[in-house]
Amino acid sequence: MTGIDLREKFAAIDTHWSPRIVAELNGQHVKLVKFRGEFVWHHHDGEDELFFVHRGRFRMEFRDRAVELEAGEMIVVPRGVEHRPVADEEVEVVLFEPAGTLNTGNVIDERTVHEPARL
Repeated sequence: MTGIDLREKFAAIDTHWSPRIVAELNGQHVKLVKFRGEFVWHHHDGEDELFFVHRGRFRMEFRDRAVELEAGEMIVVPRGVEHRPVADEEVEVVLFEPAGTLNTGNVIDERTVHEPARL
């Protein structure tokens, strides 16, 4: 067991929208990802997702509203709820989700990461 330096791990990520696994616990993956711009509208049939903002800010868009989040804040998106993260500037986000969760949920496109790399 060792500590995980999130600043060091985020510094090693040089692409957007490509989550990396940094830890596992109880069937969950802890992933780090950098966002910039708009992601694809999607939902997850069987998984809830937790987004924790490490640095920066972004908004989680839903079909009927948007939630603004900044460093130190988090949101849980329940399974089945269509959503789209949008970041005007680069943001660093920690994700907690069940192992095997596709980043694009029910949508398969060029941003889909089937097997996230490990940091």
